Amino acid sequence: MNKEIIINVSTNLTRIAITEDGLLTEYFVEHEESRKSIGDIYLGRIAKVIPGIKAAFIDVGHKQDAFLHFSDIGDQFDEYNSLIEDEDSDVETSEEDEEEENGKPTNLAKSGYSRNEAPQLPKLERGKDILVQVTKEPLGNKGFRVTTRVSLPGRFLVLLPFDRKVGVSRKIYDPRKRRWLRRIVKSVMPEGFGAIIRTVAANADEKIIVDDLKSLLDTWREVEQSIKTDKSPSLVYKDLSTTSSVIRDVFNRDVSKIVIDSKKMYKQLKNYLQLVHPEVASRIELFKGSHSIFDVFRIESQLKIAMSRKVSLPSGGHIIIETTEAMTVVDVNSGKYAASINQELNSLKTDLESAREICRQIRLRDIGGIIVIDFIDLEDERNKKKVFDELRKEFRKDKAKATILPMTEFGLVQITRQRMKRSMFQATREKCFVCDGTGYYISKTNLIQAIERWLKRFRVGKIYSKVILKVSTFLYRELNEGIIPKRLKLLFRFGVLVEILEDTSLKADEFRFISPKMDKDITLEYL
Repeated sequence: MNKEIIINVSTNLTRIAITEDGLLTEYFVEHEESRKSIGDIYLGRIAKVIPGIKAAFIDVGHKQDAFLHFSDIGDQFDEYNSLIEDEDSDVETSEEDEEEENGKPTNLAKSGYSRNEAPQLPKLERGKDILVQVTKEPLGNKGFRVTTRVSLPGRFLVLLPFDRKVGVSRKIYDPRKRRWLRRIVKSVMPEGFGAIIRTVAANADEKIIVDDLKSLLDTWREVEQSIKTDKSPSLVYKDLSTTSSVIRDVFNRDVSKIVIDSKKMYKQLKNYLQLVHPEVASRIELFKGSHSIFDVFRIESQLKIAMSRKVSLPSGGHIIIETTEAMTVVDVNSGKYAASINQELNSLKTDLESAREICRQIRLRDIGGIIVIDFIDLEDERNKKKVFDELRKEFRKDKAKATILPMTEFGLVQITRQRMKRSMFQATREKCFVCDGTGYYISKTNLIQAIERWLKRFRVGKIYSKVILKVSTFLYRELNEGIIPKRLKLLFRFGVLVEILEDTSLKADEFRFISPKMDKDITLEYL
């Protein structure tokens, strides 16, 4: 697989595309005014504790309070509290895990409370300071999702203050390599700290790994100092920019090259890689073409497809992707494909193609939450399993956690995928001011009928009246067209003189009746 990172830099926007064999699989955008927040550490203040939903809301200095679920409160909560309160903490050294000595991976994610437990929360009181780290970007009216399990990511290690365990990435399979890496890190790790050794460290020199650890420890000392001197709520640690974090987390031996169209950023990244990963620094290239870098690498054309609801398949079929409030729904259609007289084989080929494309689109669009896929019906259970296995294989390429349920008898597959930030659709689209996001609005005929019903109620008990009717541009033309405009027909029919005014602030299917005598809106009085 040929994996490449393409970076386009403009005045106030940086776009990063990751391709696999020329196909766009991941896409990141960083605006100058809206930097990413995942990984940032805040000294917050507990605003509310709500045991009924097993959560607390933390004031971190933003418009919306951050959301802290009880399951995101780590075992080191008391030790972080002692740091905030500037008290001495007696930290006991934990015993070595048998798993670590045997070279098996240690699951550091098991610390903390599970969602089904009812934990006794230590010192979670309103008004108290608390150290939290952002795990999810704000979405809609929701604030940040945060955790008390603070970590500092580096190129080769992730530092875990107060954890006291050293874990190794599950993707490093060689037991001798795992033991060697643990021994290096433990030999220089101060008491009371832990770390996760990343996959990229498997081929790194000892000195580079040690330097990375020392750099992370220096950063943590700065965070500690900020905690002691700053007042809550305040930002005590800002993670790297989107571009730098992508290079840190994604660029490894699988990536054949990085191509960038900015001389300034090219020099910055080149210098960074020569320090932390000199053996791959030669893979970064400066793009010097006269055309747009995203046009040359066919990124723009693939982005247009990713913005649309319909995606074509190689065989002639297509998929439709619709996003609702509750979930994302994907419909698979065979289109004109009929290579075989056997309908089951045709359906299977289309379903397998769509499974691969759907996984790519989910990663590219960064769709999270509940996803339901309606595949073409298959009769043979073995064929259903083939489609299910293909989905699982493709999702292994995805960094986000996903749970996939087997295909039902109706051909439906249900998926839940970790939601980290706003999807591409949410980040690049705004709700339509005309239809309010529904995709539909009331027809002109029904709107005029609604106006007539209003006038019928209004005229009861009145001999002659006058009102002002404000309508959108969409309806204004309709009411004034013809030799005899509809406003005159309303006068003859209801005995009400209607003065029609155009109001561009109104939605297409809105209207307002104004009383000229009282100069007030009376629409709701006769609806």
